[in-house]
Amino acid sequence: MADSFKAVVINNQNENFTREVKELSLDHFKDGEVLVKIDYSDLNWKDAMILKDGGKLVKEYPRIPGIDFSGTVAQGDGEEFKEGDRVILTGCRAGELFDGGYSQYAKVKKDHITKTPEGMTNKQAMILGTAGLTGLLCAFAVKAREELLMQSKVNDVLVTGSTGGVGMVAVMVLAKMGINVTAITGKPDKADYLKELGAKNVIDRKEFEGEARLIDKGTWDGVVDTVGGNILSNAIAQTKPKGIVAICGNASGNKLNTSVIPFILRAVKLWGVDSVNISKKRKEFVWGEFPALLDFNILEKSVNTIGLDELLNVYPDILKGNLKNKIVVDVNK
Repeated sequence: MADSFKAVVINNQNENFTREVKELSLDHFKDGEVLVKIDYSDLNWKDAMILKDGGKLVKEYPRIPGIDFSGTVAQGDGEEFKEGDRVILTGCRAGELFDGGYSQYAKVKKDHITKTPEGMTNKQAMILGTAGLTGLLCAFAVKAREELLMQSKVNDVLVTGSTGGVGMVAVMVLAKMGINVTAITGKPDKADYLKELGAKNVIDRKEFEGEARLIDKGTWDGVVDTVGGNILSNAIAQTKPKGIVAICGNASGNKLNTSVIPFILRAVKLWGVDSVNISKKRKEFVWGEFPALLDFNILEKSVNTIGLDELLNVYPDILKGNLKNKIVVDVNK
């Protein structure tokens, strides 16, 4: 085990915000029960906000950011985790309240990590990360129309923000479930790739950006929305009776302009999805479902792998909407 390691460190002293790759000692870690040698992390919207200026999320500095990571246990807790176990951390407010994944090592509470499923590599775990976990939770939510509400089969589902990390996974998972997926995107050059993921149809997001009607033609049995704003408002208005609209993002805006009409005339359900605060048991179950529902050979076509130093130059692109691929961070690159 190395005595020192590299990590991205952010600091904020006298309103002077800094970010840099530093060499740290393992003595840096004061808390935690399990020491993990990290292989990969990823880049999410929240990561970029934190790297920019703390995003009003980080309260104590210095901090190692990175809300996700995958790696191998270097020092276990003597009970649940032993040396050599492969593990994943997503959510839990890593990189905000405690040091996160943009590092070659992390020391965390055992309740914050889960074992990596058989048949999934550490890199594949971070191709998914928080975004992938959220995408599968959204797919389960939409599917609940027939499984929990005992309604008719879910046939047609709309996925917004379909080229993002959440959307891509939702498209593939729903298609694997036998559902006809229509994908909304602002990147027409990604249409063929979305169809390779399993989308039956691809729609330009401009068709959904205008002001929504109170209620529109019922088209969708369910919706996975990752963007919010007018796109979500239009999707709700077009949802069929007793359809479920699973929402998890706000890239197009925090406001939801709708009315009670879709909910009282069609019994549409609005289902908020949060992948940060779910129980460890639920998280283990969801991670275990991935290998049977995904084709990583297809997902990997839309992945760029970078190192810690490159990360400091790339993160602004996600905030500007300029990223076309999922970013995986190889912390040892």
